[in-house]
Amino acid sequence: MKLVIQIPCYNEEESLLKTLEDLPKHIDGIDEIEILISDDGSTDKTIEVAKQFGVHHIVTSSHHRGLARTFTAAIQKALSVGADIIVNTDADNQYCAEDIQRLVKPILNRTADIVIGARPIDAIKMFSPFKKFLQKVGSYVIRLVSGTDIEDAPSGFRAFSREAALTINVFDNYSYTIETVLQSKTKGLHICSVPIRVNPCYRKSRLMTSMFQYIRKQVFTLTRMFIIYRPFRFFAIIGGLIFLSGLAVLTRFMFLYFSGHGNGHIQSLVIASILLIIGFQTGLFGIIADLLGINRKLIEDVQIRVKKIETKK
Repeated sequence: MKLVIQIPCYNEEESLLKTLEDLPKHIDGIDEIEILISDDGSTDKTIEVAKQFGVHHIVTSSHHRGLARTFTAAIQKALSVGADIIVNTDADNQYCAEDIQRLVKPILNRTADIVIGARPIDAIKMFSPFKKFLQKVGSYVIRLVSGTDIEDAPSGFRAFSREAALTINVFDNYSYTIETVLQSKTKGLHICSVPIRVNPCYRKSRLMTSMFQYIRKQVFTLTRMFIIYRPFRFFAIIGGLIFLSGLAVLTRFMFLYFSGHGNGHIQSLVIASILLIIGFQTGLFGIIADLLGINRKLIEDVQIRVKKIETKK
């Protein structure tokens, strides 16, 4: 059983060495532990630090592509070197490396395909009260939409079985955290969370330059993923609301008309007709999107087969 610990990096020379030193050398049930650095076009000495430490694998990019693309490159490399379990952690030493054994345990026990480390949000001093509130609200929304019980959806400290890593696709360029949670349910993967600890001192997040930007991008990602993986439900809800609005306006017009007060309310009939047509057409979009979704699933099945051949141990 091989475990590959992957660390996406972007200008992490100051914290990377400490992160690497804290990684476990042995975990019960694991025969091999290898370290993989996925560098996102760092301009400092990140790669030099990794090489001096003696990491097993380094994936480099000629330019800065973002966390999601760096994560995907690391997953592909980990699969190609024969990883049975992949653990993703941050280079800023935010997460307690000793808890990697907590992450891999459900996968070793075959009770989960993806395991996410749930941080003690209330105990993190660097998080403002507003950020703690947003973290909790965001995770609640993700649980509601995805149908999972994940406590800390934005957490990057997570483990993947080989099958899960082969199955997951990341379309977003910003982050992979929300997307992988939403995909898990639709792809029949069992996902769970385990409590983990965080180290007391780590730098501020580079992914979230401002709270407004973070919320905007995560809402966009959530909406996009909902359209991709729940297309019929998405368009049916929107179309249904528009259709019901048109029906309500039409009902109002009919009531006024049959009560002898229909004169002067012809605009209600026009608005009702427009809303009913738009609602009906939106529902048709949902059917088309659902058919496209079936085609996407077939393509993904082929993709998984190709990945298995390319990464065959």
